[in-house]
Amino acid sequence: MRAVIESILPHRAPFLFISRIIELEPGEKAVAEYDVPKDLSIFEGHFPQEPILPGVIILEVLAQAGALALLSLENMKGKIALLAGVESARFKRPVKPGETLRAVMTMGTLKRGIGRAYGSVFVGDSEAARAVIAFAVPN
Repeated sequence: MRAVIESILPHRAPFLFISRIIELEPGEKAVAEYDVPKDLSIFEGHFPQEPILPGVIILEVLAQAGALALLSLENMKGKIALLAGVESARFKRPVKPGETLRAVMTMGTLKRGIGRAYGSVFVGDSEAARAVIAFAVPN
């Protein structure tokens, strides 16, 4: 599965936050999971007594899931999708070490290399976060 993910995304460890693809509709939607390692080094400082995954990493999981949907299009192969902005974000519950995130991203508009995607992250049936993300695809 990792080889498939790496054939679409330019990200690599330690900044690859997709463990597996659950569903992929090129240009439309991606559902992907990330298994949060218990020993992720960021937990040494965020927060040692009560480790939680930083919200910016949760947003990155969403962004990478969106990039899967976008970059799996035939005309986007080999390109990079850059984070252009977070139009809105809400965090509803903390994410702990050892939990599995399920990111659901639906693509919105894409005009002249600038686009928007809508997503939610779940832990089990509980929504942990939702966001609207803007992205850019350089020529």
